[in-house]
Amino acid sequence: MVSSSGPYHVDLADPRAPSRELWETLSAEERTRIVASLPSEFPSASPPEGDLHRLPKNKALEALGEYFRRIKRRVYLSSELPVYYPDERVFAPDVLAVLDVEPTPRDRWVVSAEGRGLDFVLEVALKGDARKDLVRNVERYARLEIPEYFAYEPLTPRLSGFRLERPGSYAPIVPQGGRWESNVLGLGLSMEGGRIRFFSGSAPLPEAEELIARLGKMVDDIVLREQNLLAELDRERERAEAAREHAEAEHERAERLAQRLRELGVDPDADELTPR
Repeated sequence: MVSSSGPYHVDLADPRAPSRELWETLSAEERTRIVASLPSEFPSASPPEGDLHRLPKNKALEALGEYFRRIKRRVYLSSELPVYYPDERVFAPDVLAVLDVEPTPRDRWVVSAEGRGLDFVLEVALKGDARKDLVRNVERYARLEIPEYFAYEPLTPRLSGFRLERPGSYAPIVPQGGRWESNVLGLGLSMEGGRIRFFSGSAPLPEAEELIARLGKMVDDIVLREQNLLAELDRERERAEAAREHAEAEHERAERLAQRLRELGVDPDADELTPR
């Protein structure tokens, strides 16, 4: 089955972006029409993912998204997004990153239309996926000249990293002190309790649960301070009210004393208290 796009036809059974040579000959209108015709969803040959596959992806996206938002650097992050390199079979990495581009939502990443390919890929390898992620993807991503590729095996658990050494060829990233350095992200990757953690220097990037817990503690501290302040204000009101009542009692006592003196014929306002 094919989808008509003017001079180029998209085969929906094997959707591909046009070759670089053909792309250069297309008008802007034809390019837009072809990009729109490339499927943004396609059936997967793999069984539905479980938590061991889903959670590492989500945690990586959350940690990286918050980190780059905080340092105010534009980075596009996504998961399972169809990626179209020129005249290549479509693929959808578990986690992908492209630096210094607008992080606007996309349905697909078409390299020719975006003007650049992916910078970083992370795949989560489970069971039968191991050969695909650790052999075929290493060859394919190197050929596509994706600068860095990491594969995480949660069942082992194990992390492997690869960096483009020269066009079309990856070299393994050798961990130092249990840390795999990503030159692309400017971060370290490590295994902590059998799961991936990203590090900026020696500090781990906080995950969503940790951020929520931290924010919750901050809110609790603010509420406690407000409660303490309100309690102190109540005590100050009570002290002020007690002082006012004491002053009124003293005033009444003084009035009674002055009245008694007047009854005795003594002027209480005189400099000297002498009978009149």
